[in-house]
Amino acid sequence: MSDQPSSPPSAQKPALRSPGSSQSRFQVDPVADAPKTPPGSRSSAGEESKGRFRAVNFLNPSDAAPDAGVNGDTVRSEASLHSSTGGLSHFSDTHSSTYYLRTFGHNTIDAVPNIDFYRHTAAPLGEKLLRPSLSELHDELDKESFEEGYPYGEELTAAEIITAKEVSDSKAGSVKFGWVKGVLIRCMLNIWGVMLFIRMSWIVGQAGIALSCAIVLMAIVVTSITGLSTSAIATNGFVRGGGAYYLISRSLGPEFGGSIGLIFAFANAVAVAMYVVGFAETVVELLDSIDALMTDEINDIRIVGTLTVILLLGISVAGMEWEAKAQIVLLVILVAAICNYFIGSFIPLKSKESQGFFGYNAAIMMENMGPDFRDDETFFSVFAIFFPAATGILAGANISGDLEDPQSAIPKGTLLAILITGVVYIAVAISNGSCIVRDATGDDNDTIVSSLENCTDAACTLGYDFSICKEGGCKYGLLNDFQVMSLVSGFGPLITAGIFSATLSSALASLVSAPKVFQALCKDKLYPGMHVFAKGYGKNKEPLRAYVLTFIIGLAFILIAELNIIAPIISNFFLASYALINFSVFHASLANSPGWRPSFKYYNKWVSLAGAVLCCVVMFVINWWAALLTNGIVLALYIYVSYKKPDVNWGSSTQALMYNQALTHSLHLTGVEDHIKNFRPQCLVMSGYPNSRPALLYLVHAFTKDVGLMVCGHVRTGFRRPNYKDMMNEQARYQRWLLKTRIKAFYTPVFADDLRQGAQYLLQTTGLGRLKPNTLVFGFKNNWRDGEMKDVETYINTIDAFDLQFGVVLLRLKEGLDVSHIQGGTLQEKAPGMKDLLVSINIKDFDSDSSKPSSKSTSCQSSPLIFRDETNPALRYTKKPPLQLSPADEKLLTASQQFQKKQSKGTIDVWWLFDDGGLTLLIPYLLTNKKKWRDCKIRVFIGGKINRIDHDRRAMAALLSKFRIDFSDITVLGDINIKPKKHNTKMFEEMIEPYRLKEDDMEQEAAEKLKAEEPWRITDNELELYRAKSNRQIRLNELLKEHSSTANLIVITMPLARKGTVSSALYMTWLDTLTKDLPPILLVRGNHQSVLTFYS
Repeated sequence: MSDQPSSPPSAQKPALRSPGSSQSRFQVDPVADAPKTPPGSRSSAGEESKGRFRAVNFLNPSDAAPDAGVNGDTVRSEASLHSSTGGLSHFSDTHSSTYYLRTFGHNTIDAVPNIDFYRHTAAPLGEKLLRPSLSELHDELDKESFEEGYPYGEELTAAEIITAKEVSDSKAGSVKFGWVKGVLIRCMLNIWGVMLFIRMSWIVGQAGIALSCAIVLMAIVVTSITGLSTSAIATNGFVRGGGAYYLISRSLGPEFGGSIGLIFAFANAVAVAMYVVGFAETVVELLDSIDALMTDEINDIRIVGTLTVILLLGISVAGMEWEAKAQIVLLVILVAAICNYFIGSFIPLKSKESQGFFGYNAAIMMENMGPDFRDDETFFSVFAIFFPAATGILAGANISGDLEDPQSAIPKGTLLAILITGVVYIAVAISNGSCIVRDATGDDNDTIVSSLENCTDAACTLGYDFSICKEGGCKYGLLNDFQVMSLVSGFGPLITAGIFSATLSSALASLVSAPKVFQALCKDKLYPGMHVFAKGYGKNKEPLRAYVLTFIIGLAFILIAELNIIAPIISNFFLASYALINFSVFHASLANSPGWRPSFKYYNKWVSLAGAVLCCVVMFVINWWAALLTNGIVLALYIYVSYKKPDVNWGSSTQALMYNQALTHSLHLTGVEDHIKNFRPQCLVMSGYPNSRPALLYLVHAFTKDVGLMVCGHVRTGFRRPNYKDMMNEQARYQRWLLKTRIKAFYTPVFADDLRQGAQYLLQTTGLGRLKPNTLVFGFKNNWRDGEMKDVETYINTIDAFDLQFGVVLLRLKEGLDVSHIQGGTLQEKAPGMKDLLVSINIKDFDSDSSKPSSKSTSCQSSPLIFRDETNPALRYTKKPPLQLSPADEKLLTASQQFQKKQSKGTIDVWWLFDDGGLTLLIPYLLTNKKKWRDCKIRVFIGGKINRIDHDRRAMAALLSKFRIDFSDITVLGDINIKPKKHNTKMFEEMIEPYRLKEDDMEQEAAEKLKAEEPWRITDNELELYRAKSNRQIRLNELLKEHSSTANLIVITMPLARKGTVSSALYMTWLDTLTKDLPPILLVRGNHQSVLTFYS
């Protein structure tokens, strides 16, 4: 059906022919804004995207270009499709405003697979194209063309156009990094921190070579698992800027992503201060050694740190390219320092032996193999000191937006950096333990001059006696000298340069990471007031404002100059991020979503889970109180974002797992038989548009919220051609409205020939497994006497849902229910009692207070509640100026919102006249459990005999007591069967008079014919047969007015009519007579199966 005919249909030929032409031909010309290209040449992708939709001219065959198609029906376009389509030509379609593709030897608008169809609007790697819609391929040819060439209003919003323009503008000239420069170098510089030079030797002295290697390997295990998890997430689709925040938020959702993003950005900002203070301390020590302090040590650290962070900020703000060059210089210095150490370790000097360095020696290695913990240190305390050195593995991922190919760069760069740095750490640990003793005096005179009987250390075999160090006071050796690697190195100052390089490179990486992560977080608008930091400047969209914020935070902590307390918190912040990255992979794998298909295959969900647990364990090993504080902050931010419910949809694994669990539980539920104790009213509410009958909606929601299912059914009738796409769009829009108004319900519209047929569709098909409605809820048709009686016939037949074993509930308000005809209303978003509760719906043809819509097309109905803001694609509610309402509409408006506010102290009067299984009693009980109805007491009214009133009251009290239902009073009505008052009977007679058949006044044949044509008419025989039942309805109305005129709500058993014997007019008159001029009244009839039990 998508293939177009080779020539237009004959009916269209006169309109398509040019004057004097024998046959119409297509020629495709670019639209005015597309630059013209010579015949046969290719246009650029950008030009092609502008000429996406084409105009069509019809020319004489003699004017056709020589490169016409194979079948001679079309002429090739001047511009070819985007190069990714393989150079296929495209042609315009007169009906759908899209283009033809010459595919498989003939013309069709059906498009071949193309990567540009799958891009987002602001895709940074190419232009987004729109594939032909299903309607374009499937609908009839007389369908109106789409405006501007965009099907079904899919034109871009202003915000999307601006975003797309910014992206296209930033493509030219933006600096992107490969995996070496962007990830490998950054990660290596961050992992090789000052720990390598000034703490590794001390760790070997405390833990020994074996346990030091174990410490390094434990850290490598944690970081490697996290690296594998990062690689899996990074290769599961295109990665934008934001690093750890982007990976976690797009995997686990905004709640976890928002909490981690904030603390991760803060941790990187404070890490700048940590590394700068480490650098400043080293500089101040050098100044102190030559007596060149400016003031005192603390203030000198502040001065040097401030100048350093200003310099680093300048490098960062200058652009990522300058920052990357600075990182390369620092890496060269760092690698030179490491090589300098290893070269020096092979060159032992006699002058260094007194300070504990003897060169590689088996005796020293064996002595240092085991641990020698001192000063209350333990394995875990030493591990806690080392582990922060391994927390730089996300340095490359944090600038994911500046990488050429993040999917390839992040796995290769991160994992290789972990491998290289891990090998170097282990090599340094073994080297330190093999050539340096734990204690040395530094005194050349401590050589052995006597026997070796009292000297058993490795140094003794080398001619030195350092046994005096056991008493303390020695300044050299692994345990005493933090600068021992400078001693070993071939050129000492180069180690100092390495320390400078390590600190400055880590500080620079953190100074770049924090703003990038924070910018990505602010762009998503998860927290109020932060969007100001999302703005980017220059071709790389540098977050200058976030740089300034990071600088201020870093400077504040630099001025403290004492980071021993904040350091473990930062390590825990990083570990929390690692734990969630690992958990993200486990969670995504567990959810089994078809969208989870990373190209990196070397991961396992159970390994990732173990990695997440390991990270949590390490958090508490490093510092238990900092771990508790970190978890508390994450939890608080998680709760905040969950409460705010940001309007984002990233297809997270949380959604996928929620679906899996819902599906699993629904299937399990189908295998469980229903039980009375677990019965709950699951209501199909015939509401029409959900906001057109707010009183009905809010009352039902009051007793189904958190208890049972609620489905808002809407039967749409009378359409010549049902527009299913519009119906689906409206379904999504109204479902969002229900969520926004916090009504826990589903909206389900159907097309049908009439209300009864649509209701039958809904009754039979709505629901899933055990999650199916069991109660039909309707609004009473107040205006039934004003319309056509065939509508009443349909209405009564619709109410009859007992054949499907449904209970039925009917709500009547004397003011009415349907407010859809009121114009200029506004949506209720404020406190109850305010007048602005409605959204305008231009549906003037609704039968008042019924669920039957008009026969007019939906094109006459305005979109009722949600208006799209051009600057923000998120749906938002718009208040219209209120219009002047008539007194009747004012009353209707007030009545429609009465169930939205807390009910004043009063009663719910339950007239349990006939036993329907207990539904008439259960609904009031559920209402009184809700906060809004808690102040209302239940009063029960039952029928009885005058001489048994006390007995019947006690029996009912005993039954209610067994049901554990509280009540304030029980009234036994002994006068139900008394004849009603004459004037009320007369009113009833006047009400039914227009609908009587009066067969006695006409021929039998004529009477039968009229009854067949108008089955709702009341026969004389029928009226006489049900005289007693009619009188009962009149009498009950009198009793209701007498006893329940002040009740907040009346719940009464609905009268039943036998099928085929009671006409719809008579039954409607019964319902009208029973419920007129009363407070809100619910007519309830269960399906006569027990819904209450007193058994445990």
